[in-house]
Amino acid sequence: MKIIKDALAGTLESSDLMVKVSPAADATLDILINSEVNHQFGTRIRQVVEETLARLGITAGLVVIDDKGALDCAIRARVQTAALRGAECKQPDWSTL
Repeated sequence: MKIIKDALAGTLESSDLMVKVSPAADATLDILINSEVNHQFGTRIRQVVEETLARLGITAGLVVIDDKGALDCAIRARVQTAALRGAECKQPDWSTL
């Protein structure tokens, strides 16, 4: 799957997160994480984001996470939604999600 346009998912409410995806200028995958709990859970947030993107087959793009203390399931769902919107995927392979 390839990110072809900018897309958003989520909110900036407490216990949620905003995920922004953009196409890459080159073939790199850059993940930027801004989190209120980065010092405690930053490693786990990055791990969940990377695993989710890998399952979707995304290897290039810019992913910006603005986290407000979201749980893993919310992170996964928001990343999936933003990535599918950014790839303009109409029929996702649900078995990979």
